[in-house]
Amino acid sequence: MKCLSIKIRLTILGGVDKDGEKEAVREVDMKSGNIMGIVGPTGSGKSTLIYDIEQLAQGDTPSKRRILIDGEVPDETTRTDPRKKLVAQLSQNMHFLADMNVGEFLKMHAKSRGKSTELASEVVELANTLCGEPFSSEDHLTSLSGGQSRSLMTADIALISDSPVVLIDEIENAGIRKQEALRLLSGEGKIVVVVTHDPVLALLTVRRIAMKNGGMQAVIARSENEQNMCSKLAELDDWLLSLREVIRGGKTVEGFP
Repeated sequence: MKCLSIKIRLTILGGVDKDGEKEAVREVDMKSGNIMGIVGPTGSGKSTLIYDIEQLAQGDTPSKRRILIDGEVPDETTRTDPRKKLVAQLSQNMHFLADMNVGEFLKMHAKSRGKSTELASEVVELANTLCGEPFSSEDHLTSLSGGQSRSLMTADIALISDSPVVLIDEIENAGIRKQEALRLLSGEGKIVVVVTHDPVLALLTVRRIAMKNGGMQAVIARSENEQNMCSKLAELDDWLLSLREVIRGGKTVEGFP
């Protein structure tokens, strides 16, 4: 029983960089199921770009960018009503404050979306495939580690949330199986925008926006050579993840492949 994502097309219309000059990239289109990367050095404007997407900016942010949905300006209720929110965000720093257990939280969210509470157990099962620290529906939200919290929210967004756009902000050190998380979300028909410094995540995206001085400088399509390199890096990344779990489990690495 899965959430059927709304199919949309999201368009970013370029604005200005930090110096007030027009961005080199004037238009970027994304469709349901796309994974778009955002790369660039610290301070290059990556966070500002995802803020513009989250707010469905209409020239009313410092960048002067505009965001269109299916080629049209979104109406005011779409921008301001939480019940009609098109964008979900998954950040590296995510912790729960609610005084309830995991199952209660998920059932409450499912009800608020008009969905079956049976989804709660599916979300927990899926979340446990994304992190190395299994948890249950009975565990308290505030007791979850950072990796468990992000795994839970990734699965929640995939199976319960109606939001067709997911913004992921630097989850490379978040303690979850990041490759699986990206594939999961895009496989559910969502537009996934990932801000990253991680070469594996960057090369998993079919296209990536390169940022500089607050502006979109280029949209780079992944080449065949980059795709081959991504496969090799992904294998190494999986190996490192397995090694980490061995060490975290209090074992030695003698004989580890």
